[in-house]
Amino acid sequence: MKTIVIIPARGGSKRLPNKNLLLLEGIPLLVHSILYAQRNASIIDEIYVTTDNAAIKKIALQYGARVIDRPDNLSGDFEPTISCVQHVLESIPDAVELVVLLQPTNPLRPEKLLQEAFEKYRNSDADSLFTVTRNHQKLGKIQNNCFIPYNYSIGQRSQDLEPLYFENGLLYVTKANLIREGKIVSENSAPYEVNHIFATVDIDTQDDLDYAEYLINKSSRLRST
Repeated sequence: MKTIVIIPARGGSKRLPNKNLLLLEGIPLLVHSILYAQRNASIIDEIYVTTDNAAIKKIALQYGARVIDRPDNLSGDFEPTISCVQHVLESIPDAVELVVLLQPTNPLRPEKLLQEAFEKYRNSDADSLFTVTRNHQKLGKIQNNCFIPYNYSIGQRSQDLEPLYFENGLLYVTKANLIREGKIVSENSAPYEVNHIFATVDIDTQDDLDYAEYLINKSSRLRST
């Protein structure tokens, strides 16, 4: 039974056209997730990219990934990720036990993240594992033109906030059988906390891409000093 990586990378993007092919540190955005999976070959048996785009397919093949051609009916703006992940499992002959989902819009990940998260998953009885990051902001809602605090009281210090977390999208580890049932995350899922600057990167705009480039350059400078 195999553990595979699935990278969903469709061609359509409204806010940042062709974003999966835009260069980040000199290589297409999509490729960062492929290379990350390749650096974890002790865990990963195969790497699959699911796409509806010929240019993305060509790049993925050049960098050693296998490609599943995604049909048009699974490539719309509002189509959930689970649909294309299920399609990959339906399209390959291998007996798959686990799926690691890597989103190309989260190109920066701590180097040992997958190893550490995978070990936690293996030592749990969870159906899946997903990464989260602690929120340190004071959040609220606006109703009738008034701001209503949600996770704090007026005057409360930020450091005294009740811990809340957001799903950062860095990676997911899920049983293949759970995906076949239509879920990536279930009620029996284990959160894995990642409080790293890379968890703030999710590429949807040019500013996001510029920020990711800045973080890569900053990390490179720190390693060279």
